[in-house]
Order: sequence, then structure tokens, then C-alpha cells
Amino acid sequence: MRVLKPVLRSGAVRAVLCGVGTLYIRLLWRSGRWEIRDAGVAERLAAEQRPFIGCFWHGRMLMMPFSLRGGRHSRLHMLISSHRDGQLIARTVKAFGIGSVTGSTRKGGAAAFRSILRLLRDDESICFTPDGPRGPRMRVSPGIVQAARLSGAPILPVSYSARRALVISRSWDRFLVPLPFSRGLFLWGAPLEVPRDADDATLEVLRRRLENTLNGLTAEADRLCGRDPIGPAPETAR
Repeated sequence: MRVLKPVLRSGAVRAVLCGVGTLYIRLLWRSGRWEIRDAGVAERLAAEQRPFIGCFWHGRMLMMPFSLRGGRHSRLHMLISSHRDGQLIARTVKAFGIGSVTGSTRKGGAAAFRSILRLLRDDESICFTPDGPRGPRMRVSPGIVQAARLSGAPILPVSYSARRALVISRSWDRFLVPLPFSRGLFLWGAPLEVPRDADDATLEVLRRRLENTLNGLTAEADRLCGRDPIGPAPETAR
């Protein structure tokens, strides 16, 4: 890995990696048979250009550019870390018409948080991986419910799975990489509204509800695709 780090600093190498990643994602979509369930609310809000907060686990990020029918991404942005890996993701999602906000809602993320709220108030939508960029896996950090409280935008959870896929078991997020010519399934959950006057106790209840919903969607997508579910990291990892 130490040998690879200097290579990955090259802009030309990063451009090639992003291009390969984009082509592979498009190949997966076009060669596979993908079903999208219960996306009505997200697609209606996208069509009406009304803001929402999309929410999915870091390990289920790869196919999310195709989680909405019709590719309605013109007013969609994704919160992405400033780390080198994050910049690879930012360049890749840009190919699908998705903008990016660099930063984190965790430590030192005040500037990113302000940018998120500004976008939502301008009727732009934002996507979170609430367990990213470093985990713990499949545990929701508080930033997303705070953003929903301050903006009034609903949180829309979504997950996916695929019948033929590899799991990168050594990665903290157990990243799922579908294989070409596979069947896949996206599952959207019901919107989660966060009241503007929610106190800390209410925010914690809603955070846990979102976490349980996302884990439930992910487990159900895995089950329907004939896969063993991937569980969250222990609570003590938070």
C-alpha cells in the first residue's frame, strides 16, 4: 500500500481510475437487471425540484447514481470527505451529474455543514453516507438529523443489493461490488421528518430510527437477492 500512495497522488492516475470506475458502474447498470422499489417520494421531490436528504450506507455507495429512475441528478449533491479517496469519489459522481460538498459533519465540519444547509435552502438536495468516511459501519452519526432539523428537508433512506457481487471483507464498510450481468434491487424507505423544535432526546430517537430503517432496508435487499446480510459494527464502536 505504501508503494501505491505516491502513484495515487498523480492527477493522471486519478483521472484514469475515475474513468474506469464510471465505465464499470455504467456496465453494471446496462448489463444487469435492476429493480427500483418505493422510490415514489424521492422521484416526485426530484421532479418538483424540492429538496431532500438522501441517505445510504458507505458500503452501498457504488450503484447509487442509478437509484432514481430517469437520472434526476441535476440538483443533487453528495457530502464527500476531503481525503484523497473522497476526491476520487467526487470526480466519479460528477460524471453522473452529481455535485459534491467537501468536508464532514463530524469533527471540524462547520463549513461543510453551512454549505449543506445553504444548498437545501436553495432547493438543492444532498446525499449523506451517515457512517462515512471511516465508520463505525452502518451506524448513523448525528449530523444528518441535525441537517434535517435545521433545513426542514425530509430524510429519504435507500439501500441496494445484487445477486452476484463481491464483498470487500477487509474494508471497514464491507463494500459491496456487484458483478456484470447480475440482478439487483434498490429499496427506498419512508421519509423521516425531523421537527425544528426537536430536543436532544428526540434527535437521538430519530437517529436510531433512521439507523434501524437503513439496516432493515439493507438486510431485506440482501435477503431478496439471496445474500447473507451484512450486520452493523458493534454499538461500542461508536
